[in-house]
Amino acid sequence: MYFHAGQDFVLNTRDLIGVFDLDTAGASRRTEEYFRHAEADGAVVDLTAPGTLPKSFMVTDFPDETVYISQLSPAALKKRAEGSDLK
Repeated sequence: MYFHAGQDFVLNTRDLIGVFDLDTAGASRRTEEYFRHAEADGAVVDLTAPGTLPKSFMVTDFPDETVYISQLSPAALKKRAEGSDLK
């Protein structure tokens, strides 16, 4: 099933590896290093609207490992992903 991940972008729930809170996970040195490598590989997609702060990031494995940064909270993304299974 698909769900809206922000900025008119839709993801397939089966491609989703995880949804992470930028406030907690973003403070980690390992997460910072992971982002640095992902950016160097061109695997980071920013879904935030101009002028808004990102709240979460999602890691997917299709077509390759990609990181999507979203202005939506992890709770909102979880609710959307769970709600898409009901349709």
